[in-house]
Amino acid sequence: MAAEVKSKKLKTGCFAYGFGPASVLFFVLLLCCAFLFIGCGEPQVDAAAIGRQENVSRDARKAELLKLLESKFENPEAHFQLAQLYHADGLWAKAEYHYNVALSFDPAHADAKAAKVKLLLDAGDNAKSETRADDYMNQAAGSATQSLRLAMAFQKQQLEGYALDSYQQALNLAPDSAEVNKQMGFYYLTKGDKTRAKEHFIASYRSDNRQRDVAFELGRLGVELRRPETAQNTEEPDRIPE
Repeated sequence: MAAEVKSKKLKTGCFAYGFGPASVLFFVLLLCCAFLFIGCGEPQVDAAAIGRQENVSRDARKAELLKLLESKFENPEAHFQLAQLYHADGLWAKAEYHYNVALSFDPAHADAKAAKVKLLLDAGDNAKSETRADDYMNQAAGSATQSLRLAMAFQKQQLEGYALDSYQQALNLAPDSAEVNKQMGFYYLTKGDKTRAKEHFIASYRSDNRQRDVAFELGRLGVELRRPETAQNTEEPDRIPE
């Protein structure tokens, strides 16, 4: 019997070093626990590493912009981008300073205007934020193009009320503008209002039927685009002659 047991150990190989089934099972379970522990820890380490990398990248970008401004201080875009970085870090005073400098060199810089309104709101100065927004909309009140740019800038900053008011101001100034109607169509599309989006895309396409992006969105919204000679009923609102 002793010879048979010894021979079995040699043949199987599993127990060649004298481990029994219980020992092997315990060893396997120990390895599984180790892998699970390491696997659970990896996302946290990665997230921390990514966070550190983002901070390094942001600091490096600040240094780059500051160096750029040393060579040419009259650079509104550099001031704007630097202000955005300070804004993201919650450094309100520094951010506002650079937004102001950007606007001093480029008074029509819509992104800087909208970002400054958002900055004041983030800093808790709601009254001043509202006053600035009204001032900027009044400054753009004579130009559909400026009103549209301001509307898009407000939308980027997620200032939805000011964005919609500026879009409407642009539309009042240029109701037949292909660009204004197109951007309003995209605005309503992001809000999930397909009915209004379709109305503005149709108006935009009627003003300029060469817009492939508008034609694409109309197709997605179920609007059939047809040439005049093939249109059977021009009264149908969802059929637009090319």
